[in-house]
This record gives sequence, C-alpha cells and structure tokens, in this order.
Amino acid sequence: MEIISKVAAHGGRQLVVKHASRATDTDMTFAVFLPPQADRSPCPVLWYLSGLTCTHANVMEKGEYRKAAARHGIIVVCPDTSPRGEGVADADGYDLGKGAGFYVDATEEPFSQNYNMKTYVQDELPEAIADNFPVDMARQGIFGHSMGGHGALTIALRHPRRFRSVSAFAPIVAPSQVPWGQKAFPAYLGNDKAQWRRHDAVALIEDGARVADILVDQGDADNFLAEQLKPELLKKACADASIPLKLRMQPGYDHSYYFISSFMADHIDWHAERLKRR
Repeated sequence: MEIISKVAAHGGRQLVVKHASRATDTDMTFAVFLPPQADRSPCPVLWYLSGLTCTHANVMEKGEYRKAAARHGIIVVCPDTSPRGEGVADADGYDLGKGAGFYVDATEEPFSQNYNMKTYVQDELPEAIADNFPVDMARQGIFGHSMGGHGALTIALRHPRRFRSVSAFAPIVAPSQVPWGQKAFPAYLGNDKAQWRRHDAVALIEDGARVADILVDQGDADNFLAEQLKPELLKKACADASIPLKLRMQPGYDHSYYFISSFMADHIDWHAERLKRR
C-alpha cells in the first residue's frame, strides 16, 4: 500500500491510500480516517460508499464525518465508486462506466474485465484494511449516498451477520424499477432480472433478506426523488417484512453534500450506538 497523503484531523489522521487491486485489475484509491483511539487499540470500522460521479475525495472533503468519528472512536473507510485508469472501459454519460460502478461484479463486455466492485468492496478491501490498520472487524457498519446508498443497503442485506448497522442518504432503493438501474444493470449484468434482484434492496427484502433496522435520510427538494429514488418503495418493503425503518424526509434539502453533511453526525451516532454493543 502507498500512502498518498496524511493529515491531522480532530486528534486523528486522515489518509489517502493507493493499492493494486486483484478484483479490478487496476490501482484503487481509498480514504481512511483513523481516530485518536486507533493509536491505543483496534476500533470499529464504518464503510462509506459514494454516489454517481464521485471518488473517495467527495465525502472526504465535503462529508464532515471526522469530528463525530473521532468522538466515537470509529475508523471510516471511503472507497472509490469504480475502477479507473487507462484501458478501463467507459461509457457516455455520468451514470455508466467510470464513476458509476454500482457496486456489482459485471458479467458483460466491455465491463467484465475491471468492474468487479462487489468483490472489491465486500471482500478485497476489507481484507486489506484488516491487514494494515487497527480495525475490530467484529464491529462493522456500512452507509452511503445515492448509488452508494444502494450499495450499502444491498451489501448489508446480503451480509446481515457481518454488519451491525446500515444507513443511507437518499439511496436508490429499487434500481430495477428506475432509469438509473434500468440503464446500468443490463450493461453490467445482462438481461437476467434474477441477477438484478440480488443488487436491489427492495427486491432483496421481498425475497427474504433481513437486517435489524435501517436509517434513511431523504431531502424532499431532491430533484431525483420522484423518478429515481422512490423511498416509498423501501418503506413498504420494510413494513411488509417487519424491518424497523427510520425514514426521515428532510424539508428543503436536495441531493448534494450540503444535505449529507447536515445529517452526517446523526448517522455516525446511529452507527456508533450499534457498533459499541457487546
């Protein structure tokens, strides 16, 4: 691993790290915040998955998570949203290709060679973090924004024993039913809609997946709310499955990091309460 940068923040250290990924066959870059408690003992880890067009840097620079993470003694890891580099397949538009990996393992050309973000986020990156940083891997949480909210929800639903907590900001809750997913899923996964369901939070819940509870914040002034996000579908699925869902519609907030940063501390607190339980 190569440490690209390291700065002090809230008594801890904010690092940017690059490493060679087997899953994507590229170099991958991620941000990791080490709270001051990590100098003394292993700490819980919280994974943050970013949305369309983002890299690790968006939440690192705009998310305002470090103060709360330092207060609770939580390591925060923020991976990239897709493989990058010369020779990596791309596509026209912001919602497919680089910056839009959707946290799936692509099976379709030309994306299948590098776009293995499910394996990277679920398996390879956790192994790398465990080998190189003082993390307590028995205490993991996951959250994200938009496409990253989709990733956080689906990964937690597929691995309920690994993650003690899950939350999301303005997540894509049912990508199989909205234009973003209906563009990305055929390109990455082909036309077998049974494969789509494994990457769709609402479908996973309908098919029997369960988590203890979920926190979702959604701005009611979000331009993507009605067409792409549809939190009412998650609300119904959770109600039908008896999953406690705390869905907070925030008046006047949009889809930006102004929204995310406004409620970031609430989400860190939510995760901390669950990560500290014995």
